[in-house]
Amino acid sequence: MTAPTTTESTSGPAGRPPQRSGLRAARPVLVVAVLLVLLVGGAWVGAKVLGDSLGGLGGPEDYPGPGSGEVVVEVAPGDSAAAIGNTLADADVVASAEAFIDVASSDERALGIQPGFYAMKEQMSGEGALELLLDPASKVQTEVAIPEGLRVEEIAARLAKASDLPLRDFTRELENPQKLGLPDYAEGSAEGFLFPATYAFDPGANARDMLRAMVDRYRQAADDVGFEAGAAAAGYTPREALTVASLVQAEVAVRDFGKASRVVRNRLDQGMTLGFDSTINYALGSDDLTLLDEQLQVDSPYNTYVNAGLPPGPINSPGEAAMEAAINAPDGDWLYFVAAAPGSDKTRFTASYEEFLVFKDEFYAQVP
Repeated sequence: MTAPTTTESTSGPAGRPPQRSGLRAARPVLVVAVLLVLLVGGAWVGAKVLGDSLGGLGGPEDYPGPGSGEVVVEVAPGDSAAAIGNTLADADVVASAEAFIDVASSDERALGIQPGFYAMKEQMSGEGALELLLDPASKVQTEVAIPEGLRVEEIAARLAKASDLPLRDFTRELENPQKLGLPDYAEGSAEGFLFPATYAFDPGANARDMLRAMVDRYRQAADDVGFEAGAAAAGYTPREALTVASLVQAEVAVRDFGKASRVVRNRLDQGMTLGFDSTINYALGSDDLTLLDEQLQVDSPYNTYVNAGLPPGPINSPGEAAMEAAINAPDGDWLYFVAAAPGSDKTRFTASYEEFLVFKDEFYAQVP
């Protein structure tokens, strides 16, 4: 006989099934939530990978680089990273302004980008574009070095050669220099006012732009040395002082600028003619080391052998050291000077005419 089965009821009211614990009841909901997280996360990772590979969904649109061809872009003074980025994007250097901005904003070197024109490539990465903008070799400029002591026609020839502009463009501007910004005491002539320096001109600069930049640089040098006030203190007008500067620039080496300036002052004070070969050469348009007697008689206001006082104006473009010497001549009684030998940069000074003649004979004895 089978014993009756005894059950302990855990149910509630009759007719309701037994209840499981709360933890076990929530497990299906938890599984569903985990699956949703995995699905969403997987979708995000997939979109990120796909976006990065396409240069779109995962960040700013960017070219992979390195780019090709060449395009010239301009960075204007004061341009921000955003402005530069827009310029690059407009020229198709980068795929988007943001591609450049993101790189530039995380690299402090970007603060050193200088205004100017740059040779870039089309379809570069933002990083590649930044590197080119930081490379000085990428700058597109016409560079020309103008040494001290050149005359206007020599300067014009150098500018024309460096820029590939016609020489006549410079000649035309120099013949009518009203728009070059010359000071009043230039008296309508650019001679002496095209300051010697190394210049870098942007693409598109014309002859007037270049010449005006040189005049502007002269004004800066004159301000730096207090030229106008210094000329007045030395008893010169600014034009006279610049003429003196051009004479010492032509006659002696830098170390002797001061002494030569004092010779000019002493000879003027004593009513003597200057007797400078450099002014004869200027009148003749030559650069002869030794001059013939008939050359010394040339009919010109620049002939300082026959005309007393300073010539009418500068005979070249002097540098800042010569300008300073013209207005700050050292004390001394020198009246004469002669090069120690042909081609030598050493000069012998004296207050004695007899000693001067000895120096002169020794010089000519060495002329080939």
